[in-house]
Amino acid sequence: MAGSKRGYKEIADELRAQIERGDYRPGQKIPSESALMDEFEAGRETVTKALRLLKDLGLTVSTQGRPATVREFEPIRRTANERLSKQVWGGGASMWSVDVKDAKPTVAGLSVAQIEASPRVAEALGVQRGDPVVLRKRHYVLAGKPVLMSDTYIPGDLASGTPMAEEDTGAGGVYGRLADIGHGPVRFKEEVRTRMPLRAEAALLRLEPGTPVLCVFRSAFDSEGRTVEVNDMVLDGGNYILDYVVDA
Repeated sequence: MAGSKRGYKEIADELRAQIERGDYRPGQKIPSESALMDEFEAGRETVTKALRLLKDLGLTVSTQGRPATVREFEPIRRTANERLSKQVWGGGASMWSVDVKDAKPTVAGLSVAQIEASPRVAEALGVQRGDPVVLRKRHYVLAGKPVLMSDTYIPGDLASGTPMAEEDTGAGGVYGRLADIGHGPVRFKEEVRTRMPLRAEAALLRLEPGTPVLCVFRSAFDSEGRTVEVNDMVLDGGNYILDYVVDA
């Protein structure tokens, strides 16, 4: 507020609160440096640092010579309970049909190969380090922008010689093919954490500075309790809302 001098972090905090209250809407311009200097009785360097911090936090976007604007957040709501339901994949539908109603994502960079299980993958799948596993590696593009990277690992004794080891798995995807051989998943576990992206991840997902990624590590279990698939995903934190429903 006018009449009180503040540091750049305090100015950034006040602007962030205004954005979160809706005083500045997505796509709307933030006041100019000169206007903010007057409002907060601050020097240009202080205001510049405050605006840079907002950008680093992923709240605003700006280009050279143009004023900062509030970042437009168009969320993909990932409803885990619904998308993992057997009614979806068992009926031959894509799990993306649950996440995105009005657009169809495309798969890019798809590669399928048999590899040796790394220590992390071996532990997750309950196999020995170096055992054969099928890796399905790809990323998903929505409205021309990559939004998710996915590495799926399936035990070699289940996947080898089946469509799971080919590019086209058929209707219902990997889970449908696991069901065909008597190992359809009946339970899932997801571990979720957030971090700042690796350089390669930021480049592939075209992330704005300051945008974190969501890391989802999912395990699928059959009726005997065997881990039949693990999926290591990296999601654009500026695009996703993770939605979980838990019965009390």
